[in-house]
Amino acid sequence: MQRKLVERELTPEGPRRGKGAGGGRRSVTVNIGESPLTWLHAHGHLDARLCDAGERLRGDYERAQMAPSVTMRWDPVRIPTTGDHGLSQSERQIAARHRFHAALAAAGKGLEDVLWRVVCAGETLPEAEKALQWPARSGKLVLRLALDRVADYYKIT
Repeated sequence: MQRKLVERELTPEGPRRGKGAGGGRRSVTVNIGESPLTWLHAHGHLDARLCDAGERLRGDYERAQMAPSVTMRWDPVRIPTTGDHGLSQSERQIAARHRFHAALAAAGKGLEDVLWRVVCAGETLPEAEKALQWPARSGKLVLRLALDRVADYYKIT
């Protein structure tokens, strides 16, 4: 996939969408071509609400550390920020896991597969359609429906 680098303001919650950083703020260069969701959003197949819902779901998936791990964990030691609300690392991980599973449940039965494949595993829609044995070009409609329900769960307007 082609690289599409953009500047994002770096906040304690992660890179902020919108204008690049300026005025002495920290910034980070992000490759928006990495995620199938951002590709779909950039090409007009998903609106901002659905893209944000997918990114929120992926964020909970990563915070819950549910991805397969085959080696030692070399995570840096994190300094507590104001957004931690007094939770330990384990409690934040458990809360993210609960949010992730609740969001998948809100999407409904049968939609978890496409959500996990495209949002969390980073598969493209044609790959997900082929793996799920769906007709070609049907995944976009199903993914939009699933992301709409996830956006309702996360209360994204």
